[in-house]
Amino acid sequence: MKRIVIFASGSGSNAENLIKFFQNSDTASVIQVLTNNPHAKVLERCKTLKVSALSFNRIAFSKSNDVLNLLKATQPDLIVLAGFLWKFPEFILKEFENKVINIHPALLPNYGGKGMYGMHVHNAIVENKEVETGISIHYVNENYDEGALIFQAKCAVSASDTADDVAQKIHGLEMEHFPKVVDQLLK
Repeated sequence: MKRIVIFASGSGSNAENLIKFFQNSDTASVIQVLTNNPHAKVLERCKTLKVSALSFNRIAFSKSNDVLNLLKATQPDLIVLAGFLWKFPEFILKEFENKVINIHPALLPNYGGKGMYGMHVHNAIVENKEVETGISIHYVNENYDEGALIFQAKCAVSASDTADDVAQKIHGLEMEHFPKVVDQLLK
C-alpha cells in the first residue's frame, strides 16, 4: 500500500477529495496532511475524516530539519501539494526526488510563478481575455511552477465569465482529475 502525504495551506477541498478518493483504495492512502497555516480549514476537514494533520511554521519547514525528519519517519511514496503556497525547500526536494507533485490552476507555463495562485490566477485570466484555461499537475523543483508537466486539462473561458466563474470551472477540473492522476502515478 502506497503512502501519500498532502501539504495544504487553506480550505483543503483538494485534500479532502484526495482523502475520500483513496479511503477504499487498494493502491494508496493519505496518511498525513501538513499545513503551514494553523487556522487552515484543512485541519477541520482532516479531523472529520480521521486523518492525521499537523501545522508547522517556517523555521520547522525551511530553516531546520523538523519537517524533513517527519517526512523521513513517515516514508511517503508521494508528497502532494494541494493548494500549498510556500516554496518547497531544495533539501527536502533532494531527499524526495521525483516524489513531490503540485496542482496549479492554469495551463503552465502561463500564469505560473511567485504570487500566481488562486484568485490571482483567475483574475489575470479574465483581465487578459483568455479563451481557455485549465489545470496543470507537475513535479516540483526549486522554482515555482517550473517542474516537468505530468498532466493538463483545459476548459473554455467565455467573454462573460468572471474570475469566480473561472474559479468554479477550475475547481471542477481539479475534483475530476487530481485523484485519478495521483492514482496513476502510484500504480
